[in-house]
Amino acid sequence: MKQSAGILLYRYVSKTLQVFLVHPGGPFFVKKNAGWWTVPKGEIDVGEDPLSAALREFKEETGYLPNGDFKSLKPIRQKGGKTVMCWAVMGDLSAEHIKSNTFEMEWPPKSGKIKSFPEIDQAGWFSIEEAYHLINAMQQSFLNELIHL
Repeated sequence: MKQSAGILLYRYVSKTLQVFLVHPGGPFFVKKNAGWWTVPKGEIDVGEDPLSAALREFKEETGYLPNGDFKSLKPIRQKGGKTVMCWAVMGDLSAEHIKSNTFEMEWPPKSGKIKSFPEIDQAGWFSIEEAYHLINAMQQSFLNELIHL
């Protein structure tokens, strides 16, 4: 069973809790918005420590390496069956200046052309209310847990 690990970065602006979410890049997600945003996350390599994987993926997808007091959240199982482990940590970064790694795929399909796409094409800071609307439904429990930390 595949496992992913991610980081739910949060901050307070004028005493308002905000969370950092990312939107997946690539041609399949261009017109998908609400329900498609996620915590920065990725697959755990064989033998890799899950928190180390979460930090590696966050850095690869944003160019930022969080640090601080990592609080483990309850893992969730996404609709496809993948388990996602997540840690909440306070931090701050400029959503407009993320530096995502890229991936290559044949696009358009069966064209023989290989194109490069950013793993993450958008990032942003959102209030909890906005985040509930945007985040993958299975990850809403991470927001619920964060509120009660």
